[in-house]
Amino acid sequence: MKIGELANTAGVTTKTIRYYESIGVLDEPARSESGYRSYGPAAIERLDFVKQAQSSGLALAEIRSILEIKDQGGQTCEHTTSLLRWHLDELDAKIVELQTARVELQAMYKRAGALDPAECTDANRCQIITAE
Repeated sequence: MKIGELANTAGVTTKTIRYYESIGVLDEPARSESGYRSYGPAAIERLDFVKQAQSSGLALAEIRSILEIKDQGGQTCEHTTSLLRWHLDELDAKIVELQTARVELQAMYKRAGALDPAECTDANRCQIITAE
């Protein structure tokens, strides 16, 4: 199939396909005598995998690393597990950070309800943001 048909089938743009080829996520396809790219069913499978991996939070470089191992005939379970563990740890840290930010915002919001705007005379700060 040509690049447009692959793009439609896989739900991506032709620009995305060309980009994936340029960074090694998708293999360079065979070319017809007239120079058109010619893709087989494996390209659809690979693009589906890339989309699923991206939706799980993996970056293209990480996805490429998995595919490189696969392309060399290796097993990727340990590598993929390590990547997922790193992403889970990052997500957990972000959740803690967001929970802390929520507590601070909630305190500011409560403070805002208790303050009289007429008493806000400091030209350099907002009394809602900065507690006295």
